[in-house]
Amino acid sequence: MRKLRILYVASEIYPFLQITEVADFVRKLPQAMQERGMEIRILVPRFGLINERKNRLHEVVRLSGINIAVGDDEKPLIIKVASVPNAKLQVYFIDNEDYFQRKSVFFDNNDRFYDDNDERAIFFCKGALETVKKLGWAPDIVHCNDWMTALIPLYLKTTYKNDPIFKETKSVFTVYNNPFSYKFDEDLLEKVKAMDIHDGMLDNLRSLDYEGFIRIGVEYADIVVKSDEDFSETINTILNELPDKKVELTEEDTNYTETYYNLYNELVS
Repeated sequence: MRKLRILYVASEIYPFLQITEVADFVRKLPQAMQERGMEIRILVPRFGLINERKNRLHEVVRLSGINIAVGDDEKPLIIKVASVPNAKLQVYFIDNEDYFQRKSVFFDNNDRFYDDNDERAIFFCKGALETVKKLGWAPDIVHCNDWMTALIPLYLKTTYKNDPIFKETKSVFTVYNNPFSYKFDEDLLEKVKAMDIHDGMLDNLRSLDYEGFIRIGVEYADIVVKSDEDFSETINTILNELPDKKVELTEEDTNYTETYYNLYNELVS
C-alpha cells in the first residue's frame, strides 16, 4: 500500500514567515504526518519578507516558466525551494515579481490593504496546482489553510477535476480567524474564472470580501475545519450550516495530530 500523499497550502510557514497562528500549524502538522508515514509537500507564497539568502531559497528551473492567467493578464510563475531546518521537509515557494516582491504581506507600510490581494490569491491558488502538475505528484488530499487558499477547492472541483494528477484528490479547508474589512472590485468574479467555471458557481463570492472567500472555500471543500471559537457571528453561521462536513479542531487539542491522521485516512477511503 503506497503512502498517503498530503499537499499543504498556506500563506505562511514557520520559520520562513510568521504573521499568524497559521505559520506554526503548517510547520508542525506536516512533520507529524510525515513521521506517521505520509508523503508531504508544502506550498506557500514567496512574500518579500522572506530572506532568500538566510533561508537558502533557490529557484527550481524545471518547475518555473509557466504563465498563470489572472483575468486578462498572464503572469510568469517562478518556483523556489528550501528545506525546513531540523526536519526532512521541503517547502516550495510561489513567486512572481509583480505580486510577491514587496517587503510586506497583505498591508502596506500605512496599514492599507493591497487592492490586488485578490489577484495575488488567484495567482497563488492556480500557481500551486500548476506546480503540483509539473512535479507529476498526485496528492490524495490538498489541505488549504486560511482565506488566501480558498479558491483551490473550487478549482479542484471544476478546472482540474479531470486532470490525471487531481482526479482522485480531496480537499480540506481550515478556516482561521484572520478577517479583513476590505471589499474587492466587481471584476473579482471574472478574474477568478477558469475552465469549467460559470457565473452560478461563484455566487458565494459575490460579496467581494473576506466572507466571500470563506464561503467559496467552505462550499467546495470536502471537509471544513474550524480552528477557533472566536469567529464573527457571520462566519460562525456559515460554518454551523455545514454539520455533515465540519470538524472543530484547534492546535491546543491534545490529540489534534491523531485526529488529522484519522481524518485524512477516512477522507480517502
